Amino acid sequence: MTGLTQVAISARKAIRYTIYLIIFLMVGKVVLDAAIVVYKRTFPAPPPPPTIKFGKLTKVEFPDNKISAKLSYTLETPDGGFPKLSTQAKVFFMPKINPNLLSLDVATEKATSLQFTDGPQQISDTLYRYRSPNYPSVMEMNIVTGTFSISYDLTADRTPLDTKPPVAEVAASHFRSALSTADALPDDLTGPTSHDFFKLADAKLVPALSLSESDVVKVNLFRKDYDEFPSMTGKPSESNVWAIISGATSREQQIIASEYHYLPVDESQFSTYPIKTPEQAYSELQSGQAFIADLGLNKDGDTLKIRRIYLAYFDPEVETNFFQPIYVFEGDNGFTAYLPAVTADNYEE
Repeated sequence: MTGLTQVAISARKAIRYTIYLIIFLMVGKVVLDAAIVVYKRTFPAPPPPPTIKFGKLTKVEFPDNKISAKLSYTLETPDGGFPKLSTQAKVFFMPKINPNLLSLDVATEKATSLQFTDGPQQISDTLYRYRSPNYPSVMEMNIVTGTFSISYDLTADRTPLDTKPPVAEVAASHFRSALSTADALPDDLTGPTSHDFFKLADAKLVPALSLSESDVVKVNLFRKDYDEFPSMTGKPSESNVWAIISGATSREQQIIASEYHYLPVDESQFSTYPIKTPEQAYSELQSGQAFIADLGLNKDGDTLKIRRIYLAYFDPEVETNFFQPIYVFEGDNGFTAYLPAVTADNYEE
């Protein structure tokens, strides 16, 4: 009996110590994994060097908006300093659209789907005009790039304003539906939307305070975020694809005005490039090198506070080779300025 008892005691001890060992190993693994995560967050591995496979980039073509003002800046961001940003960013390729024998046919089909069936009338080598057969509405299209504009003469026919315009969400839906019908609603035109109200006064559309006071609604369709950065246009509050929508039930009278300056981005073709630090970009802003996209309510000689600095992509309305990152500076009274984010030595002279 004594021998059996000793064996039983030894077996229980072995089981107990085995359980202790298993628990120790499990807890140890959890602690080790947590320690590794904390270490990686505290001391992240440096990113691979920028690939720079496109070579020297063409400069960012900001529009000539005639805004020029000498301003002074002070930095007052929410955290009191500069943001922590990566040292590099992606540059995406923007393929050029080449003319072909079917360019005019494709453009005419697109115009027809938007109810512009009279035409085409050639304006230049690439620009053609189409008209609505029933209303004073005109569409002009670049048959190579597919960009177009629409205008409706409200002085000749005010009937689109007889019915109150739809709410902004419905107006945006009408615009998207029209673009989809014309095969002009690309996959990346899925970013945020914005809207403004307008009313007709002295033969001009002027801002209205609310939907109830408005005659039409303007809707902006922005491009989606790329690499978690928003897409910004030459006018921060206006997209490159927008339309002014009436309350008319006839499709031919719903779009009072529109601009469609969409240019494709090839997400599969990109390269990484080194970018300026926020401190470097802010220094360039202070020295007057930034493009002022919106002066807001500020005027020449003002000192304004920069409240936010972040990276975005510039969405051009004219053909260019690359979809590039920019620094965005937002300040008091509606101020917005842009700077190319890629370091200067990576641009063509």
